[in-house]
Amino acid sequence: MMIDFNDVWCFALSALAVWRVAHLLTGESGPWDLALRMRAALGFGLLGRVMACFYCLSFLAALPPALWMSSSRMGFFIQWMALSAVACLLEKATQKPHGRHLDYPLPAAYLDKVIRGV
Repeated sequence: MMIDFNDVWCFALSALAVWRVAHLLTGESGPWDLALRMRAALGFGLLGRVMACFYCLSFLAALPPALWMSSSRMGFFIQWMALSAVACLLEKATQKPHGRHLDYPLPAAYLDKVIRGV
């Protein structure tokens, strides 16, 4: 079985598009603040919570390209999950660390002191 590079490019570009759409809708204002207004209009209902969750939205955003690329039910399911997974990995890779990020290990004595309150 040979790998068709057109399929590889199609998958890669679709994964980037899924990440871009999900990132735009969950974390950016968008052009003319459209994404921000849409999130505000949806409020705290089911759709509003989906719009606030990158992972949920990437799952839904991966649906159209997976339908477009697949030729079987199993292929559709695998591509759907893979597109969402790549988008999630890209989101994790591009996130800024929250809170204090340590590049060095803490000494065990210090951790014992913090945990035990001694």
